[in-house]
Amino acid sequence: MNPKKDLFKSYDLIMLILMFCLMFTSIIAIYSASKSGQYQGSFVVRQSIFYFIGLTVSILVAKIDLNRIKRINWIIYGTSIVFLIVLIFAPESIARPVNGAKAWFQLPFIGSFQPSEFMKISLLISISALVDKHNKIFKINNVKTDLILLCKILLISLPPSLIVLKQPDTGMTMIFLVIIFSIILCSKIKTSIVLFLISIPTLMISTLLVILTKFPNYFEVRILSLLMPHQRSRIEGWLNPFEHSDAGFQTKQGLLAIGTGQLSGKGYLNGVVYIPEEHTDFIFANIGEEFGFVGGALCIALFFLLLSRIVSISLDALKNANNLFGTLICVGTVSVLAFQIFQNIGMTIGLLPVTGITLPFLSYGGSSLLSNMILIGLTQSVRNSYNGYIFHSLSGGKYG
Repeated sequence: MNPKKDLFKSYDLIMLILMFCLMFTSIIAIYSASKSGQYQGSFVVRQSIFYFIGLTVSILVAKIDLNRIKRINWIIYGTSIVFLIVLIFAPESIARPVNGAKAWFQLPFIGSFQPSEFMKISLLISISALVDKHNKIFKINNVKTDLILLCKILLISLPPSLIVLKQPDTGMTMIFLVIIFSIILCSKIKTSIVLFLISIPTLMISTLLVILTKFPNYFEVRILSLLMPHQRSRIEGWLNPFEHSDAGFQTKQGLLAIGTGQLSGKGYLNGVVYIPEEHTDFIFANIGEEFGFVGGALCIALFFLLLSRIVSISLDALKNANNLFGTLICVGTVSVLAFQIFQNIGMTIGLLPVTGITLPFLSYGGSSLLSNMILIGLTQSVRNSYNGYIFHSLSGGKYG
């Protein structure tokens, strides 16, 4: 068997091309951002290694049978929970708080390792498997069965969400909520229940916006006082970046970098605006400054092509193999990536508060890149599952 042909059978060629385009964009942007002299170290070399490992793992995951992944979902979930619990009690010698959050292991020869990045994968797989199994047991759903399903989802979602919120890592907690809501929306739960669930955060956000616009003093004195100090600081820096010079420094500098980039940018390696964490959280500001609106638009176009490809795989899985588990995996992946892209770019241009959520596939970081690569590998496993279903159907065999 030809290994190259076998690779392209298990891994979508279009997806592979997109991954290489994102890798190239990431490396040139990180190289430029690292020239600011914030940190010592070869980020380009490390990111290249992360990408090599990530692509390798993604291809290996793509080769794993989807039904096997579904069968071991509780093992994956349990292992991830154990890492989160160990992190709580780990000494600072291997789990040093960073920016007030104890969310990483610092391991010799390996570097930083963030368990919550892999918990999001476990949560996605476990909830998808749970919904798939529930719908097979209850062929006809009603209010009672839907409430039972929601309780099951809550039981497995609450422990990791509370642990991560306690770290504290608000950004990752929001990602968990995105996974939960996206799967609920596609889990065949009655529309009335889904609308009710959607109405709760919609009403809360609407109320806060009304208070913010009509009663700004009350918002600052009463509402913000309910938040933790670091959360309050980020909200204040977002709302008034020029008044709160410390809390809003990143937002202000990000706006300055992108604004001065104008249409075509200042040119590669010609960025002069200093931004803390430019190679990680604010990598898009670097792209906007040096390549302008054109460069930023091309990055967004790459993300759009990536997400549309996963959506296509999801629809094919449901249409060709009636594979709800695979469809939910793709739905969760698209939702997570779309949320991270929107949140990261939004906070860079001052549209949203700074949360520390990285830009998928472009920001520097091993844990986030590897976890996102695993998600892509899972979507490729879904693709292979319905290809296998079609093959078995044509040959008269049975699938899964």
